[in-house]
Amino acid sequence: MKNRTMDKGVVRYRRGYAANEEMMEQLFEGSHHAKCTECVDNRDLCNGDNRDSRDSTFNREGTYDKEDTYKKDDKNNPSGAIQTDASGSFSQNLMCKRYSGSGWTVGLGILSIVLLLAGCLSRGLYYSADLYPVLLIAAGSILIMFFLFFVGIRPQKESERIPMSLVQCQGNIERIIEKIFRFPGMWRVLWPLEMMTCFGLHAWAGSVSKQGSMDEMLGWSLLAMFTLLTALLAARTDGARWLACGWQMAGGLLVLSGILAVCGILPLPFGVMRTADPEISSAGARLGGLLQYPNAYGAVVGMYALERLTAAAGVIARPVPAGRLIAAVLPLMPAQAALLLSESRGAWLATGCAAVAAFALQRRGARLPLLLAMAVPLACAAWLYRQLAAAQLAPAPVPGLLALAGAWAAALLGTLLLCRLWHSGAAKAPRTAALTAIVLAGAAAALMAVASTADRLAAGVGTGVSRLQMWRDALQLWTEAAWLGHGGDTWRNMFRAIQSSPYVGGEVHNGLLDLALDTGMIGILLVAGWFLLTLRSIFHFAPQLFPSVLVFGLHGAMDFDWSFILFWMLFIWLGAWATALKTETEGVQRSGVTVEYAPFRSKSRSKSRSLFLRYLPTQSRPLSVPMRSFLHILPRVTARLIRVSTVMIILFWIGGTVWLTSRYAVAEVQYRQAMSEPEGTPAQKVHLMVALQSNPNRPDIVISLARTLPGREAESLLLNSLSHSPMHPQIYIELGRLAAQFGEGQQAGEYFEQAIALNRYDGIGQSTALYWMEQAARREWKAGYRDRARQTAAAGVQMYERYQLLAEEVEAGDVRNDRRFVLEEHAPGYGENLRRLASASSPPFTPELTKRSP
Repeated sequence: MKNRTMDKGVVRYRRGYAANEEMMEQLFEGSHHAKCTECVDNRDLCNGDNRDSRDSTFNREGTYDKEDTYKKDDKNNPSGAIQTDASGSFSQNLMCKRYSGSGWTVGLGILSIVLLLAGCLSRGLYYSADLYPVLLIAAGSILIMFFLFFVGIRPQKESERIPMSLVQCQGNIERIIEKIFRFPGMWRVLWPLEMMTCFGLHAWAGSVSKQGSMDEMLGWSLLAMFTLLTALLAARTDGARWLACGWQMAGGLLVLSGILAVCGILPLPFGVMRTADPEISSAGARLGGLLQYPNAYGAVVGMYALERLTAAAGVIARPVPAGRLIAAVLPLMPAQAALLLSESRGAWLATGCAAVAAFALQRRGARLPLLLAMAVPLACAAWLYRQLAAAQLAPAPVPGLLALAGAWAAALLGTLLLCRLWHSGAAKAPRTAALTAIVLAGAAAALMAVASTADRLAAGVGTGVSRLQMWRDALQLWTEAAWLGHGGDTWRNMFRAIQSSPYVGGEVHNGLLDLALDTGMIGILLVAGWFLLTLRSIFHFAPQLFPSVLVFGLHGAMDFDWSFILFWMLFIWLGAWATALKTETEGVQRSGVTVEYAPFRSKSRSKSRSLFLRYLPTQSRPLSVPMRSFLHILPRVTARLIRVSTVMIILFWIGGTVWLTSRYAVAEVQYRQAMSEPEGTPAQKVHLMVALQSNPNRPDIVISLARTLPGREAESLLLNSLSHSPMHPQIYIELGRLAAQFGEGQQAGEYFEQAIALNRYDGIGQSTALYWMEQAARREWKAGYRDRARQTAAAGVQMYERYQLLAEEVEAGDVRNDRRFVLEEHAPGYGENLRRLASASSPPFTPELTKRSP
C-alpha cells in the first residue's frame, strides 16, 4: 500500500484496483484546496432532521482564508471546520457521520457476504425450496438491523435522554428512511421492486401458475433486499473493501469447490454431470460445480476469471514485488480450468467476446499486460483440462492433485518469468521473447481446447437445433400476451402444450424470452433499463468490471442463467462495487475543501422574510399572510405523508415477505416429510393437510393429498386447484380418473382431452387416459347405460387413433425425440378393446388387458 502526504492532510490507498492506481495518483497530484469555504449551521449537521423549526439554508456571506481551516482528522479543531464538496453539500460520510460507525459497516458487510455465499451454496437459488431459508435470513436480518438502528438514534447528552414515545419512534423511523434514500445508488432498489410488483399483480389477477408467480415475486423481493444492503454498504467508508472481499470469497468458493470435486477431494453430489451423448459432452462428463448445471457454472466462473484477469493486468503493468504479482495471478489458472471443464460452448463464446472487449477498451499501453496475465495460466489450464478430461473428470485423488499442483505452479512461475522479461531494461530481446511466449501459449491453449471438443463438434448440432425450435415456439406463445406476459413459470407450465417436437426443456434457454413470456415487454424494458444504467455506471467508474457484466448479459441471452437468483446477486454486487469506487473517487476529489459552522442562520432567514413582506402591496397584505402560511405548511405536510407512507410500505413489504415465506417453508418441510412416509398412511395424510393449509397453491401437494381422500372430496379439491394452476395436465388426469371411477365416461373424456391437449407428447399420460376410458365404458355398460358406454368407447377410440398417428409421425420424422415419445406397450390393447365396446352389442371381457393402470 502506498501513502501520499499532502500539505493539508494524509490520504491512504486502502482499496481499489491496481489498474486504478495511476488514475488515483493523478488525482492526488492535481488536487488542491478550494479557493473559498462555505458556512453551514452547526445544528444542521448534528440535528439535520429537525425541520419543524426552520429549513436548512447556507450563509454564503462569510469566507475564510484557507490557512485558517483545519483538517478533518484534527479532533481539537476549535472552529469546528468540516469537509464538504465544492457545491456546498456535505460528503456522504460527514452527513451521516453519527450513523456511520464501523459496527454498522461490519454488520452490513458480513450480512451481504453471508447472503452471497448462501446463494452459492444453495445451488444458485434456482429452486424455490432453496430460496425460502435465504429469504428469511435476509428479511429477518433487515428487520433486526432496522430496529437496532432506530433504537440507536438517541440524544447524545445524558440529560436529554427521555423515554421514547410512539410519536418519537415514528419520527425516528421516518428519519431512517430519509437517510437511507440519500445514499448514492439507492435508486437501484426500484428496479427489482418493480419486477416484484409485476409478478405480484400476476398472482393477484390470475396467471398460468399462481405458485410460479408467487415464487418469482419472492425471488425479486430477495433481490430488492440484497440491492438495498449492497447500496448501503457501497456508501460506507470501507464499502469497496467489503465488496471486493465478498467477490473474492464467492468466486474462490465456486472455483475451488469445483476443481477439488473433480480431483476427488471434496464430495459434491451432482457436481459433475455424466452423459454418454457426444453432443452434450466429448469427455462424457462436465463440471457443474455448486450450481449443478455446467452452462451456468461456466458463465459464473468466466465472470470471475475476467475480473481477476483485468485486476492482474493492472498489477503487471508496473514493476511490483514477486509476492504481489503471484497474489494477483493466483486465481487465474483454476478459474480458467473450471471454465474449460464446464465444456460450455456458450460460456466460452461469451467469455471470449468479453475478453476481446476488455482488450479493445484498454489503453494502447495496457493491452500487452492483459495478454501477459492471460497467456501462461490459460495454457496450463488447457493442459490440466486435457488430463482431467482423459480420465472423464474422475482421476485418482493423488494424480489429480499432482496435476493440479503442477499446472498451478507452472502458471505462476511462467507468468512471473514473462513479467520479469517484460520489465527488464535490456534491448529488444526480452520483449520479443515475451511476445513470442504469449503467442505460443495462446496457440497451444486454443489447439488443446479444440482438440478436446472435436468429438462433440463432429457429433452434430442437435442441441442447437432444439433450442431454435424452443425459441420459435416461445415467440409464438409470447405474441398471445406481448405486453403483460402470462405470469411466473410460463414456459415450464405451457411448453408441453405448444411444443412442435418432443424436445425436453423446462427452461426456454433464453433469458430475454423467459422474461418476455412472464412479464411481457414491460419486464423487458425494466430489466433493459436497469442493465444499461448499471453498465453505464460501471463503464465510467469501474471499467475493470465491464467484461464480467458483459458475460452476464451475453450468456443470459443464450441460456437460462437468469433463472438462477445468484446471477442477479452477482450483477447487483458488481453495480454496488462500481458505486463504491465512484464514491471513493469523489471523496478523494473533495478531500481538500472545508467549511465552518454559522450559528446566525435563522436571523438572516427571518430578516429576508420580513423584507419580503414589507414590500408587498397594501391591499394584498391581509390575504398574503394566511396564504403564505398555508403554502409554508403544505410542503411539510406532503413530505411527512410521503415519509409515513414509505415507512408503512417498507414495513408491510418486509413483514409480509417474512410471513409468506415462512408459510411456504413450512409447506415444503411438511411435504417432504409426507413423501418419506409410506403411501396412504394416516401420518402421510396429516403432513399433506398441514402442507396444503400452509400453501394451497402448489399442485403437487394438492394431487398427493387428493389421492388419499374419498372420491368427491378429492374431486372438489382438484377442481379448486384449477383456479391456481389451470395449465397443469396432471390435475386433469386425476379428475379424469375420478370421473371414470364414478362411471361418468363423458366427463372423464373431457378431462382427458384437456390433459392430452396440454401434454400431447406424454406417452404414459395418453396410455393412462385410454385405460381409464375403457374402465369408464365398462362401468357404464355394467350399470345398464349401454348407449353412454358406446359413446365413451368411441371417444376413447378417437384418442387412440390420434395417439397412434402422432407416434408414427414422430418416428418417421427427422426430429430429436428427447422425450422418448412412442406408442406404449399396452396402448394397442386398450385401443382394440375400446373398438369392440363401441361396435359390439355386448362387451368382450378381457381382464388380462385391463387389470391394471399403466
